[in-house]
Amino acid sequence: MISTIFDGVSMSMIVPFSDKILSNGKIIVPGKLPAFAEQFIAKLNSMSQLSLLYYMAGFLVVMFLLKGLFTYLQGMLMSDVGQRVMRDMRIILYKKYQALDLEYFTRKRSGELISRITNDVGNVENAVSYGFTDLVYQTLQIVLFSAIVLLIYWRLAIVAILMVPFISIPIVLVGKKLRKISTSTQEKVADINSLLIETISGVRIVRAFGAENHEVDKYSRQNQDFYKLNMKSIRRTLALGPATEFIGVLGGVAILLYIGRQVIDGVLSFGVFGLFLGSVMMMIRPFKKLSAVNAIMQKAFAASTRIYDVLKIEPKIKSEPDAWEIKEIRDQVELRGVWFRYEEAEVLKDISVRCRKGEVVALVGASGAGKSTLVDLIPRFYDPQKGGVYIDGRDIRTLNVNSLRGLIGMVTQETILFNDSVKDNISYGKPGAGYDEIVDAAKKAFAHEFILNLPQGYDTYIGDRGVKLSGGERQRLAIARAILKNPPILILDEATSQLDSQAERLVQGALDTLMAGRTVFVIAHRLSTVKNATKIVVLQEGRIVEEGRHEELLERGGVYKRLYDLQFQA
Repeated sequence: MISTIFDGVSMSMIVPFSDKILSNGKIIVPGKLPAFAEQFIAKLNSMSQLSLLYYMAGFLVVMFLLKGLFTYLQGMLMSDVGQRVMRDMRIILYKKYQALDLEYFTRKRSGELISRITNDVGNVENAVSYGFTDLVYQTLQIVLFSAIVLLIYWRLAIVAILMVPFISIPIVLVGKKLRKISTSTQEKVADINSLLIETISGVRIVRAFGAENHEVDKYSRQNQDFYKLNMKSIRRTLALGPATEFIGVLGGVAILLYIGRQVIDGVLSFGVFGLFLGSVMMMIRPFKKLSAVNAIMQKAFAASTRIYDVLKIEPKIKSEPDAWEIKEIRDQVELRGVWFRYEEAEVLKDISVRCRKGEVVALVGASGAGKSTLVDLIPRFYDPQKGGVYIDGRDIRTLNVNSLRGLIGMVTQETILFNDSVKDNISYGKPGAGYDEIVDAAKKAFAHEFILNLPQGYDTYIGDRGVKLSGGERQRLAIARAILKNPPILILDEATSQLDSQAERLVQGALDTLMAGRTVFVIAHRLSTVKNATKIVVLQEGRIVEEGRHEELLERGGVYKRLYDLQFQA
């Protein structure tokens, strides 16, 4: 606001400079002015040319110094606001991602999620830092110069103001189109990000199949589509400036013809004429700027819609306000009459399994039988559509989710490690664990020896998803992570699948020690690893078809016997 006032004052300096200092004439304004303005003009008219020149020179220096200061301050403050908005929106979105159900992530591409937290938030920040600043500043400029022309010649000012709707029409029409284009553009960014993530994370497969050219072609097509959308937006945005400017100039020329005659007739002075015409022209510039602001705002509106599409989602898996904080398991984990499906596909059908404290329940069956889905229900990654999961007779939906998962350790078939040090990956489930504890867990997982051979030992960074390690080494780190957490409930989903025979025997021994006294669910395709399980549950097409100990199931000669024979008599 202060910067705008200084703009008006600097423009008004035309009047005394041209009318009084250069021509030693009088400042003449048609019509009635407010008393303070008339007194000020009378004072200027009474001053000598030289005195007024000195006053103006000093005033200009001070004014532009202050104007520069306030322009700098508003730029800094609004940039700070924009950066804070971007910072806060990113952390809000990231927190939301952490709270959303796993089901959401199975339906969305990684690139789309990344695009919302980077590109979309960036568009909103641009609107706040620059778009909103210009929106306020340029609007104030229009108000200020409208006030000036109203004071000088209100009849002509009304004519100038009536031009506003004609200037606004192309801005509104193009703005609607820009919003649609911006939505498509941001979706295309998500497509490009997804493709990048897929090809970078799957670079070995791309190389192995010689598919580099195929992937380049795919990326080129996506990139070309993105280019076309951007050019659509750019063409419309660039056309707005000349269009609004031309409409404004038409009005300005009409005013120039009329008011020029008023100067010739001596109704107003040349300086006042210059101020009036300059103010009219200064009103055109903000409209031109506002057309660019509109383009920025439309992108931000499209981006904010995509952001709020995420923020308004309510996770299904969450702790109720009165949720029970569970500290330990005393008796058993039980699945009672569980039915579960992903969208339309029924995966589990009437599953009932009981695992008492200290027991080891092994889940076996062909791929797609529902084993992994079953164990995913225990830490409440999903809720069943029918039936429920109970710990010590209490439905886990009544438990605090964090306290429930604090009781559970998992080692999965897909080993997930982070681009961090070895020790930080091992201590992931127990932040703040001491160095000795980490080393002890690594020794039990038979990982200590290979860790010492790494360049910085336990401080070695292992790359994205542990890419610098072999499959077996990654698996042993994951096992060490579960050992360190020391949970009462263990879920082992093909925990030894990436190990060679020697390492498997060593780690299996460590797991046997770890499993003692704990409630354990084991998924294994290698049936040799589940011989000693307390109970073996055989799944087929989402149903339990057999249940018992290893020897009992072999004697029955059913599904388990056939699976066993396929592995050991092939």
